[in-house]
Amino acid sequence: MVIWFREFSVAELNAKGADCANGHLGIELTEFGDDFLRGRMPVDYRTRQPAGVLHGGASVLFAETLASWAGSLTVDPAQFHCVGLEINANHVRAVKSGHVHGLATPAHLGGKSQVWDVRITDDEGKAVCVSRVTLAVLSVPNAY
Repeated sequence: MVIWFREFSVAELNAKGADCANGHLGIELTEFGDDFLRGRMPVDYRTRQPAGVLHGGASVLFAETLASWAGSLTVDPAQFHCVGLEINANHVRAVKSGHVHGLATPAHLGGKSQVWDVRITDDEGKAVCVSRVTLAVLSVPNAY
């Protein structure tokens, strides 16, 4: 079942994110299917912590970026928008270089809230971070 409200392209979404945290950290959306959204983020000077490995906060930002984009694409933007309510993240492997890859899939798509599972892996497909993101689905001010 296709979960998306409207048609879109990853190029369109990447262009919208170019001048914010997404672009500054090198996050790019790479693929979507009927019920998932994928992206990647470099592990470099922008996303490493002083010890030389991927910063846990960068993983959390990446997870919330994927979930927030995915959530916003499942609702009518003239009536609703999605905002983060809660996020948790289990960091299970350090990464020093390359890219991390994220896969966002819905665990719950409700009228008032959404829950997204985000799995982040390294270039070899090994688990780096497991995250769950809860979004609130809010009415756009002055929407009918």
